[in-house]
Amino acid sequence: MRGMRQVVQVVVGALAVAGLTVVASPPALGATVPSGFTDALVADVDNPTAIAFTADGRMLVAQQAGRLRVRTAAGTLLSTPALDLTGRLCTNAERGLLGVAVDPDPATRAIYVFYTARGTSTSCPTSQRANPAGAPTNRVSRFVLGDDNTVDLASETILLDGIYSSEGNHNAGDLHVGKDGYLYVTTGDGGCDYAGDSGCAGSNDASRDRNVLNGKVLRVVRTTGAPAPGNPFTGSGTASCRLAPAPAGTICQETFAWGLRNPFRFAFDPDAAGTVFHVNDVGQNAWEEIDLGTAGADYGWPVREGHCAQTGSASSCGAPLPAGMTDPIHDYTRSTGCGSITGGAFVPHGVWPAAYDDAYLFADYVCGRIMMLSDGTRTNLATGLGGAVHLEFGPYAGSQALYYTTYANGGEVRRIAYTGTENRPPTAVVTASPATGAAPLATTLDGSGSADPDGGALTYLWSFGDGAADATTTTPTVRHTYAAGSWTATLRVRDAAGATSSPVTVRISSGNTAPVVTLTSPAAGATFTVGDTIRLTGSATDAQDGTLPGASLSWTVVRVHDAHTHPFLGPVTGTGTSFTAPGPEDLAAAANSYLRVSLTATDAQGVETTVTRDLQPRKVAVTLGTSPAGRTLTVNGETVTGPTTVTSWAGLDLQLAVPAQSDAQGVAYVLDRWSDGSTSATRTWRTPASAATLTATLTASSTQRGLRGTYFDNSDLTGTSVTRIDPTVAFRWGAGAPVAGIGADTFSVRWTGSIVPRYSQMYRFATTSDDGVRLWVDGRLVINQWTAHAERVDTGTVVLTAGQAVPIRLEYYENQGDATIQLRWWSESQAWQVVPAERLRPS
Repeated sequence: MRGMRQVVQVVVGALAVAGLTVVASPPALGATVPSGFTDALVADVDNPTAIAFTADGRMLVAQQAGRLRVRTAAGTLLSTPALDLTGRLCTNAERGLLGVAVDPDPATRAIYVFYTARGTSTSCPTSQRANPAGAPTNRVSRFVLGDDNTVDLASETILLDGIYSSEGNHNAGDLHVGKDGYLYVTTGDGGCDYAGDSGCAGSNDASRDRNVLNGKVLRVVRTTGAPAPGNPFTGSGTASCRLAPAPAGTICQETFAWGLRNPFRFAFDPDAAGTVFHVNDVGQNAWEEIDLGTAGADYGWPVREGHCAQTGSASSCGAPLPAGMTDPIHDYTRSTGCGSITGGAFVPHGVWPAAYDDAYLFADYVCGRIMMLSDGTRTNLATGLGGAVHLEFGPYAGSQALYYTTYANGGEVRRIAYTGTENRPPTAVVTASPATGAAPLATTLDGSGSADPDGGALTYLWSFGDGAADATTTTPTVRHTYAAGSWTATLRVRDAAGATSSPVTVRISSGNTAPVVTLTSPAAGATFTVGDTIRLTGSATDAQDGTLPGASLSWTVVRVHDAHTHPFLGPVTGTGTSFTAPGPEDLAAAANSYLRVSLTATDAQGVETTVTRDLQPRKVAVTLGTSPAGRTLTVNGETVTGPTTVTSWAGLDLQLAVPAQSDAQGVAYVLDRWSDGSTSATRTWRTPASAATLTATLTASSTQRGLRGTYFDNSDLTGTSVTRIDPTVAFRWGAGAPVAGIGADTFSVRWTGSIVPRYSQMYRFATTSDDGVRLWVDGRLVINQWTAHAERVDTGTVVLTAGQAVPIRLEYYENQGDATIQLRWWSESQAWQVVPAERLRPS
């Protein structure tokens, strides 16, 4: 176990028994940094989301679970939180305490926090369709931090509220005070549309709604939350949305910039003459982007992703930049393994070598890197971070260093400092094996994870913690026997130049064995449907303590997405809890995402055992087709060509649409109907439990006058085709080619148009075709491969409603030479009549 954790985590091995794996966190390893820099552990803090520094050098660390921790200027992490909001917020999905900032005037002692305030429902609900009843909302509040490092909850002043968190992710949550003295805040689009009129992920258009604070950069007065003077949207048609959305059509006065997806972190340039900042906006499927903070800017989401139209592709940028929208100053694709831009910071002048002046640093959670943007060129500064979340420069050794938070190893705050040509101190890492067992316990202390950044040999300085004499070795392991009791061993390492590392510790519990954990639910191999209630139940026993109480059990759930994870639930204490099964982060993640449930039990001696179980979604192959094939659809904002098969999850709502489109001859196509009977061009379709096909039938647009004839060179109407729009075309053709591009000998034709009856009418049909006819009226197949050599009345009839435009479609196939089709109609007041061609024109 790595230093400073006052628990023993037991590794039972990489055993998978009935779907259960017993695991422990790996030891902490530093990042790989350039020559002349060091990376060091500053503090172990569970799930640290953000950091800020007070004027006197204290570090404030926000934890997602709702606690604000203080690390003193002397380097001590206080065990008692300065602020505990756990009773006021929701932490499921990616909600929680997400941001912290310090007022620049020390006399105010004010701090600012961004957190997800609990709604009227204790379940902290999420929804794929609209903001659910009782859902939490994101809030920005001002508190007073006392000289005793505590915050009185009663000191809260709510500055901003009512910011939707519909699906629990895309909350954004960063905040800083600019040089202009105003508080800046970034907000996300909520994951799914709060209004339920668009969808989730790439279909969510909440950030384009100007009357809500979602998907925006906000600028407000830091004492009241009122819109900052000089904000770009004031006057007629605007209103304050400080505590709740404004009526539709209104523009929020707090908005500084808009059109953002999840602007998770942003940073001010400390050396700029004015208030200059960059915004890191997390992308959907293709682009991660950095935007220049500009008053009134529209960054385009969800119309745009990075510098491209949102197409889901990094190789196809689609349409050019629409008027009024702003491209990012830098973006990057996911081809290098990165895929979630997080923290950002400008390098202050003089802190690092001059080559770093004016450089902008930014982290990526997926690939675990800190990258540097300088003069338009992107390079790696540090790798192997394990998922950095927040970057911030703060005081160190009379100057400044870069501090960052990471979720690696349960949560850490680390520091990258410049040392120049000086010898860099080594880093110590220690483990014990076994760390528990019957007394006397012979254990091996192992420091082989220690390292010298300058590559020198190490000397290992051991203190066993049980009164035995200290030991010094040149090898990384030492054997020691412990009597019954709990003991703390300490390791420091020294390099060849005499520099010594900070001490790290590991706990050994002799005469004590690790708890045995039973994870009852979910069962091994269980699967889930989106929206299911997932119940977590388990227990633990200990040879020394007996059955452990619920207070000794802790649950966490993460969403595993490819090679990285996203927090979802916990830690939650008790023998059980429950949650609503989520959908994937987006449709692109459905194929390689699942949930991982962990249950940790801690005995009276501080020994932990953690078991995990993977909970898989019911993955469903959904084929989205078009008739005719090759037409386009959108699914969750991504354009596909029918037929396309996508991986979805059972119960997941897919946002489907038939966009405006035309074929190679310029003929526009519109939706006739879906194969399940729906006629809506934009719809929400819930993924069924098993593989399914949904097909959209499109017809040539009825807004074009005249009959539309599509001629095919074969009998099943799938071959080479040419479409004509011709108001003069009749139900007759003679020998020869009917249209240029189709052979004269054998061909078929599909004509489409609309009938608008004057009153309710019953239609019957006749033909003299000797090869075959199919006819659809209002989407119903009335004639199927019907042939007749003499006029007759078909048994298929349909009643049409007066004044309703009704699409018809006639298909003729394998016709040769001269053929005639006659469409007849009949009503109570009129005899049989031949309907001329012009009657078939759209109205």
